Amino acid sequence: MRILTYLITLVFLLVACKKEHTFYGHLYDAPAYDFELTSQDNKRVKLSDYLREKKTVLLFFGYTFCPDVCPTALTTMAEVMKNLNERERERVQVLFISVDPERDTPQQLKSYVPFFYPTFVGLTGSPKEIEKTAREYKAYYRKVEGESKGGYLIDHTATIYLITPDGKIKLLYTPAKQEPKKMAEDIQYLLKSF
Repeated sequence: MRILTYLITLVFLLVACKKEHTFYGHLYDAPAYDFELTSQDNKRVKLSDYLREKKTVLLFFGYTFCPDVCPTALTTMAEVMKNLNERERERVQVLFISVDPERDTPQQLKSYVPFFYPTFVGLTGSPKEIEKTAREYKAYYRKVEGESKGGYLIDHTATIYLITPDGKIKLLYTPAKQEPKKMAEDIQYLLKSF
């Protein structure tokens, strides 16, 4: 009886001491829009194609002519990947949706996006497809004429969305919350659930 009491007490102590994960990103937990766009390999793909593979998706809206925000975000996501082990990296997909379909052809995306990390995928589509996808994710973008060598810049949201395999936007990483090691810890915790 004494041993049973000891074991029960030990189990309760272990459960009580188990630290619950506190997410670094902003908890959002809303359904993700299942967009269909054109990949850098010129194939039509859906968000659900990646989620079916039990992958966690990091999603970012940007454009290849972006002088600062996009390279910074892509570098951050590359650092997140380096903070994961090989098995974890296989279960994470970074998707970069261009808000500049006029200039960002599949070929342009293919020469730009994987430069930051080989498995990253760039997506584009018609202006209407991009507009609808951005609206569904509450992502903002607007063309600003005549402010760069390319002819125009685009103001846009700089949030990274973390989408879990169950089709939910679980976390949002605003620019102030884009710390690779902590983002990787969130991903590691979530991967254990799927």
